[in-house]
Amino acid sequence: MANLREISRRMSSIKSTMQITRTMEMISTARIRKALDRAEQAEPYKDAVTRMLANVASAGFDASQPLLAKHAEEKHVLYVLIASDRGLAGGFNISPQREVEHEMTKLAAKGVKSSVITCGRKPTEYFTYRDSAPVMSFVGISSEPNMDEADRIASYCMEGYACGDFDRVVLVYWHAKNRVEQTQVVEQLLPITKEQLTMPNKPRTPEALGKIDAKTYTDFAFDPSPEEVLGQLLPAYFRTVIFHALLDSAAAEHGARRRAMQSATDNAKEVLGNLGRTYNRERQGAITTELNEIIGGASALEDN
Repeated sequence: MANLREISRRMSSIKSTMQITRTMEMISTARIRKALDRAEQAEPYKDAVTRMLANVASAGFDASQPLLAKHAEEKHVLYVLIASDRGLAGGFNISPQREVEHEMTKLAAKGVKSSVITCGRKPTEYFTYRDSAPVMSFVGISSEPNMDEADRIASYCMEGYACGDFDRVVLVYWHAKNRVEQTQVVEQLLPITKEQLTMPNKPRTPEALGKIDAKTYTDFAFDPSPEEVLGQLLPAYFRTVIFHALLDSAAAEHGARRRAMQSATDNAKEVLGNLGRTYNRERQGAITTELNEIIGGASALEDN
């Protein structure tokens, strides 16, 4: 009977957990559509800025611009890691965290310094615990990013790169392809390459990138010079890329959590089924034992 009570308690606990996971799945399902819409609404502005920049760059790509100039030697790399404030989202947090940590370890082995900007409580705690405290961190707004967050990240990156504090800036985040699928993106932010400026809808894989033909843009007359216009547009482009990545990551977070909670609910159902069968077997065994004891007792009384 003690074993039956233990199984019953465990089944009750799993049912309570399953109610929580099912509720979280429903919440994420409701939120992901809004997050995807927000990311999609920002896409036209990002494309417009990129196309405008591409037209200017085709007229006068000035490699001496601070954000375009590649540094002679790589001494310091800055990572911008966008993840989540909360867990229970499968590998949404741990995968990019380990990716960045692995790359930082490889750079350290080469004698190259590295640092990280974290967006989300989970990556902030992850690197702080490992004595690699982020140079800048944002918590509490991973599911609802704002332009102020993007501006602060962009300003820090641009000023630091222009001053030579670091020689490369890499962005790591999850891209929400749709409600179900997310892909991890590792993208160089600085220096901005000529290819980035001539492909507004740049594919995210090297294979797809190789299939894209160079675009030809109409000639424009610029006043002031294309180089000066390019210098004014680059910061706006840079902020837009970061803000869109924040929105994209927020949508991916809801998708990842929905999938993780659905998997947890399905697993809970399977465990409940197994426990139910075990409970029935134990109960049948207990009933059989009691019947045998009753029959044995009755037989003993008859013998007497």
